[in-house]
Amino acid sequence: MNNAAAPTRLGLRQNLAQFSLLVGVNALVGAFLGQERTVLPLLGVRVFHLHAFTAALTFIVAFGATKAATNFVAGTLSDRVGRKPVLVAGWLVGLPVPFLLAYGPSWGWIIFANVLLGVNQGLTWSTTVIMKIDLVGPRRRGLAMGLNEAAGYGALALAALATGFIAAHAGLRPQPFFLGMAVVGLGLGLSSLFVRETHGHARLEAASHVDASPDAHGGLSTREVFWLTSLKERALSAASQAGLVNNLNDGLAWGIFPLFFARAGLSVSRIGILAALYPAVWGLGQLVTGALSDRIGRKWLIAGGMWLQALAIGLIAAVHNFWPWALGALLLGAGTAMVYPTLLAAIGDVAHPTWRARSVGVYRLWRDAGFAIGALVAGVVADAFGLRAAIWFVAGLTGLSGLVVAVRMYETHRRGVPASDAVGAAALVEEMSDL
Repeated sequence: MNNAAAPTRLGLRQNLAQFSLLVGVNALVGAFLGQERTVLPLLGVRVFHLHAFTAALTFIVAFGATKAATNFVAGTLSDRVGRKPVLVAGWLVGLPVPFLLAYGPSWGWIIFANVLLGVNQGLTWSTTVIMKIDLVGPRRRGLAMGLNEAAGYGALALAALATGFIAAHAGLRPQPFFLGMAVVGLGLGLSSLFVRETHGHARLEAASHVDASPDAHGGLSTREVFWLTSLKERALSAASQAGLVNNLNDGLAWGIFPLFFARAGLSVSRIGILAALYPAVWGLGQLVTGALSDRIGRKWLIAGGMWLQALAIGLIAAVHNFWPWALGALLLGAGTAMVYPTLLAAIGDVAHPTWRARSVGVYRLWRDAGFAIGALVAGVVADAFGLRAAIWFVAGLTGLSGLVVAVRMYETHRRGVPASDAVGAAALVEEMSDL
């Protein structure tokens, strides 16, 4: 089990065993989140009798805000103390979550559980992303992210489907959350005993870069990385806003869609099927789209994926029964699959290995802030104008985000050449001169 003496090498094939283990760990991370997707919105309305949509979606606000902040911390901590300690800490924080969801006596306990879940997801998902990027190097980054996100969201879909069927037969709690209890124990055990540190792989990749400027590569402060990723660097900032809007509409799918379908008279088990279809296509599709972005580039997959999501959300708003909603869920999953691994790969293309973990953390901060913003926006619009109006509003925002990518983002991937050498160095030197 101890391979400390083995030479550090980059590449998927060279690190296949450890990479495969991390794919499995991220599947558990996704399943841990999936335990909520079908059941919790219905729990708020039917068990805790929350009638205002804004109040019923507070658990998503708590989750999204906490996860967004934790993503940023996770990137910085991963650079300072290593990747594995952050991963293990995330599982430890998650231990109480399924017990609170199953037995919490008031809605306040459910919100607290989602604060802990946000920390858990921010630490565990961020580090599995960073560790896979570390292991594979620049040439297969899109494929690596596709496999990572496919595992996470495929398992999320299975958990959403399973908890929906359990809830239909045994009630909304506690039985659906027994799955989460098993998942968190297995995730903690695998991460503690078998996952190895990958920070050395990032250092190896950093050493192979030809630095155009010490400031542009190794000397960036966290403040400078935040500024570049959020606003200043065109590709990084375009990716950050697209990630935010993507998770804004995912917050809609998580919080509003189950209530929308329930109001139309669908059973819990049918709502569970719809809740699972979207992340299932999202997860499986990334097996194709991540690798495809290594061949055809990132930019137009991202823009096209945002436009397809907008079309799908609009379709769900426009139709009135199960099968058209199922088609909308399938299209929404396909559009999200085009975007999700490709955005992470684009960040990895541009960010230098010495500050890449922090840039991934900043991107994920903005991306997962979309959960909180989406829940708030959708809840306010739904309370004022109805559920269907909230869905149309988010469809419009998603289409606009795709336009921003089309106008502002440049192509970050160059086949056979690490984009952070070919594109990022010159761009960052120019950007840093203005800071």
